[in-house]
Amino acid sequence: MLCDELGQFHFVELKATAGRAVDLRPHQVAWLSKHSHASTWVLVKKLKTKREPEQLFLFKGEDAMDLKLEGLKVDPVYHANTTFDWPEIIGLICPR
Repeated sequence: MLCDELGQFHFVELKATAGRAVDLRPHQVAWLSKHSHASTWVLVKKLKTKREPEQLFLFKGEDAMDLKLEGLKVDPVYHANTTFDWPEIIGLICPR
């Protein structure tokens, strides 16, 4: 949970995966879906493999069900390899 400079809260579910699947539990999907009108997000780190660099994906909470079913095939709000633009990521999660 994040609190921005304006006192608004943002919820970010953190996940890591070695493959394409994102292991969201049913209660996490339910919570993200129920609160999708708020600032809810899923931040997924895809671990480095022999063929691919480390990657970071940011998804809106409203995409939780699709993310559970389709994994990283879902279009992210943000995606980057190796070097991550943290100010941009925080700006997407906590817009001014």
